[in-house]
Amino acid sequence: MIGIDIASIQRIEKMYEKFGQKAYARFLDEEEIALVKSSSTAAGFWAAKEAASKAIGTGIGRECSFRDIKIKKNKLGAPKLKYSKQIRKKFKIKKSHLSITHDEGIAVAVVYNIKK
Repeated sequence: MIGIDIASIQRIEKMYEKFGQKAYARFLDEEEIALVKSSSTAAGFWAAKEAASKAIGTGIGRECSFRDIKIKKNKLGAPKLKYSKQIRKKFKIKKSHLSITHDEGIAVAVVYNIKK
């Protein structure tokens, strides 16, 4: 179970310029917003959630929403991913791995899930 996504940092910047914190609240909760230090971080989080939804085969939509996926950071500051209990159970996810990178105006995320 693998998923990948790419996000334009400029697109996220424009959303933020137009809607402010409400732009981030569309796809992040308060704890996740507190981790956002730049538009590249926000774009990486967007890409991570999209990649995570693709890794389970649904994409963001009715079966899996942005709220079913949580981005946190480990002790070293690396991003980590957690699905809601409902999603983990339904798709039999044992463990998830996340990598995010940014360069030249884009953010890319890859998610790899291990099934039970």
